[in-house]
Amino acid sequence: MTYLDHLPERVGNLIRSRFVCEWATISKAGVPINSPLVPFVSEDLETIDCATGLAYPVKAERARRNPHVGMLFEGGAEDPVVSVGGFAAVRDSDLQANLERYLCEEILTTMLDPATTDYASVTRHALSYFTRIVVCVKPAVVRWWDSPAAMDEPPTEWRAPAGTVFPQSDPAPPGKMARAPWQEAPPWREIAASAISRNAPGHLTLTDADGFPLPTRARSVALTENGFDLRLPEWLPWSGGKATLSFEGAEILVGNVSLCGSHAKMTVDRALPLLPLMANPAEILHPKPETRQALMDRIAHELERRGAQLPVMPESPPEPTAGAQFRADAAFGYEGLSGIREE
Repeated sequence: MTYLDHLPERVGNLIRSRFVCEWATISKAGVPINSPLVPFVSEDLETIDCATGLAYPVKAERARRNPHVGMLFEGGAEDPVVSVGGFAAVRDSDLQANLERYLCEEILTTMLDPATTDYASVTRHALSYFTRIVVCVKPAVVRWWDSPAAMDEPPTEWRAPAGTVFPQSDPAPPGKMARAPWQEAPPWREIAASAISRNAPGHLTLTDADGFPLPTRARSVALTENGFDLRLPEWLPWSGGKATLSFEGAEILVGNVSLCGSHAKMTVDRALPLLPLMANPAEILHPKPETRQALMDRIAHELERRGAQLPVMPESPPEPTAGAQFRADAAFGYEGLSGIREE
């Protein structure tokens, strides 16, 4: 049996069918940092897996250093909301296998589906994107509500039984990560104003008593002189402290939060640097020459650390995994695949 056997079918189906989820790790300084990633369940359904680019490995390195991670799965107004705290295992010892797995998981999305997209022309220019580190998360605690409106009441909860064995990460490569080539972020108020002007949803992330960084969607976000006023669900998994407020992973503000019931005040310290692929999703598969060069330079550094070769794109489209087919079939009942920002 897996954790899915202990969840209602509609809750398990939401986890298995989403094309994006909020995904949070903890920095060396103890700051919970959330950015959306594409989730896909393992073949044996034991873990919920995600992948981040080898060109931007910091999320994976945070998870390797501190395996406590948090995930949030959301659907529409009548769908469940599912919060997962789990332990991460980083997989970066076989980058060719990671690339092929990620392709098999993504081959039915609108950006790759051979039925609508020229596979060769897309993948020829996207090696920097598909060279991936996979992170496998085995849930330790799963909480769910019947709908977003139900989050004013305590959730139903499942916890892994005592003695559960959690997977371990591959050994960390020697040396240090290359310095990120991204420009420093503009002033945080400029970042915040941009997010609010496009009505981007804001997800507030703090660390709970079990050490898991758990994101929660804010019901409203208002800009103040020193940060934000946020209205949150009545039930919250944490009680204040170091936090981030993430707007689709594009704008991420770091600071401290104090709570009074469902009202939160956040004092912002800084904004995190803007990753070009998040600031401009059109660059995910078609980066500008200067962006692509920066990505490939960092990949070269990470390959050298691992003593690895650059993986090779398969010449023809791979067969989708069972999970990819499940997500594609379920997409007709949700809000579609548009608007996904993924790092």
